[in-house]
Amino acid sequence: MLISQILKDKGDLVFTASPQETVGAAAALLHTRRVGAMVVVDETEAVVGILSERDIVRVIAKEGAAALTKPIAGCMSAKVIFAEPHETVDALLERMTDRRIRHLPVVKGGRLAGIISIGDLVKHKINEALAEADGLKAYIAAG
Repeated sequence: MLISQILKDKGDLVFTASPQETVGAAAALLHTRRVGAMVVVDETEAVVGILSERDIVRVIAKEGAAALTKPIAGCMSAKVIFAEPHETVDALLERMTDRRIRHLPVVKGGRLAGIISIGDLVKHKINEALAEADGLKAYIAAG
């Protein structure tokens, strides 16, 4: 299955933040929105980073509570790895596993088109396996 199909089912909503947003405010937004990461964009809407729960934990462990008042630009992952809509679930699972990341912004034509989490991909693989098992059961029962 292609990533574009997952985005079609899931939707293309991407929560974003500016690099000047504080770590504390970003943490509150992640909690409120019930997501594990936000894409960081500049004033031109260009992607400049991604901020995950893991990034927040690291900066707080390193700097303590004072980190909550600092801009997320100092703790976000600036080297963003992207996905494209024409890529497959298996290709992204491999990329995410190899690089130990859980979220990939999806770009189409240079514009942010959505975000895929490892949970989205695992959910698809489980549904695929269940459908195959049901098909095999039906085949055996008919035979």
